[in-house]
Amino acid sequence: MLFSAIIVLFFFAGIRIIYEYKRALKFRFGKYIETLKPGFRWIIPIIDSIQIVDIRVITINIVSQEVMTEDNVPCSIDGVVFFKINNPEKAVLEVEEYKFAITQLAQAALRDVCGKVELDTILSKREEMGKNIKNIVEQQTREWGIEINDVKIKDIQLPENMKRMMANQAEAERSRRSRIILALAEEQAAGKLLEAGKLIDQSPSAIKLRLYQTLSNIAAENNSTIIFPFPEEVLHRKTLSGDNKTKLFE
Repeated sequence: MLFSAIIVLFFFAGIRIIYEYKRALKFRFGKYIETLKPGFRWIIPIIDSIQIVDIRVITINIVSQEVMTEDNVPCSIDGVVFFKINNPEKAVLEVEEYKFAITQLAQAALRDVCGKVELDTILSKREEMGKNIKNIVEQQTREWGIEINDVKIKDIQLPENMKRMMANQAEAERSRRSRIILALAEEQAAGKLLEAGKLIDQSPSAIKLRLYQTLSNIAAENNSTIIFPFPEEVLHRKTLSGDNKTKLFE
């Protein structure tokens, strides 16, 4: 009876359940034997041991790094690394604590890449900076059976004086653009006024209508008095022979 109970306990002690998104490396007396697939598995208690490896995409944060850019601007940059284990055997047997190793590689690569470019490049080309960091990290991790899916730069912290300088620069740029737009608008308006003047000058009645419209606009204020020193009919026009132009004279 006692022997049967020991056998039952021995059997249940060796039961292992491996999920679909994991793999288990089996060791016997410390020697690698095989990689166990998902499902119900049994190992010899005490003699055998397993190490679970997650084969899903894993995310690791890159701790904020103090970087001096090529144009001597200090800034703090952090990011995130997305990777996946393609070969569980190499990830466990070739490197100790692969997560810690990837973190250290990513930090060093971030400082190296961002330190070789100017601040404007980092701010405007984050995607390109992330790809450069990814290429550096995956050169080493490929030997560990690990695939780097992507590297993203999350945040860039700048000194307060640099933020103020950049804000002033942006404000000056907006002011320059607004002045250019205003000058272009004045140029276009002047051109249209010139065309309208030429068109009105071709018709005496159009000039009168324009005069009356102007007087109407002035009278709308109700605070102006318009005085004519002589009737409008006194201003007569004489048509010049040989052309279609009119000359206004007293």
